[in-house]
Amino acid sequence: MTEARSQRSLRWVLLASLWLSLMVLVMKVWIGWGTQSLSLLAVSLHTLVNVFSLFLGVVGVATRYSRGREILGHSRLESAMTLLMVAFMGFACFSLLAIALYQFVLSRSHSSPVTLTAPLLQFLGGIVIITFCLASFERYQTGLFDSATLRLAASRTLQDVWLTLGVLGGLVATSQGVGWVDSLAAIALVCLVLWGGWQVLCRQLPLFVQQVAIAPEAIAQTISQIEGITHCSHIRSWGLVGRQVMIEAQLVFHPDYMGLAQMLAERVEQLLQERYGNVKVVLYIVRPADPSGSAPPTGNHLKTRQKKK
Repeated sequence: MTEARSQRSLRWVLLASLWLSLMVLVMKVWIGWGTQSLSLLAVSLHTLVNVFSLFLGVVGVATRYSRGREILGHSRLESAMTLLMVAFMGFACFSLLAIALYQFVLSRSHSSPVTLTAPLLQFLGGIVIITFCLASFERYQTGLFDSATLRLAASRTLQDVWLTLGVLGGLVATSQGVGWVDSLAAIALVCLVLWGGWQVLCRQLPLFVQQVAIAPEAIAQTISQIEGITHCSHIRSWGLVGRQVMIEAQLVFHPDYMGLAQMLAERVEQLLQERYGNVKVVLYIVRPADPSGSAPPTGNHLKTRQKKK
């Protein structure tokens, strides 16, 4: 499977996971709103974090090699959407937390407002089965693509399965007259959602602030160790060292080594991976202009490959 085909296939897998997660989110919100269950609305926020994480993954795969964008970075629109999502999640979580605390206090003297029926519980059980199948699908695809985004999605989707099962048990208890279980579960879930959202934000933050992962001078010094490379320019790096870094550079080869460009590029990539760990390397050959000066330099994309240390 070529790199381009692999990226297209990964994008379709992420899109399928995104749409299924959106469907699960809509069903949870619909049931939670209809039954007035705070715990179900809280676990819906957890699903919303998963959906947004998948959205960022789809955008990252779709634009990873597009020119005009920073490597692995996001446009202003996507950054604005992230800030709006953070603001919405903060408002929703703290509002739901306040309501859950109030309902927990009232639950000792008043009956729970949660209304449940057997068909709704069965429908919620069906949602759990769908979510488990989605987590299994993502885990299987992770073994095929070795994608950090897909691996994180599979982990969080499986976590969503266990949380939804816990909410389902709490709803059963609430239907038996233990009204404080729903509000207490909502409080715990909101705290977990805040922690999960913070983890997703920290994972994406270096991509939004355009943080340079590795100094260009250090990368140039490493590449210059390869014989046959006369110049290295337009060096860019993105991500977090030790987790995943994207490196892009333009290489100028000595004319006598142009026939060995592919082999030298592989040596450059291997050297960068040995020094910085889990990296993706995109290299371009800059071909000099002809003697008349009529042809400008051109950059050719050599290869991209990910290898874990």
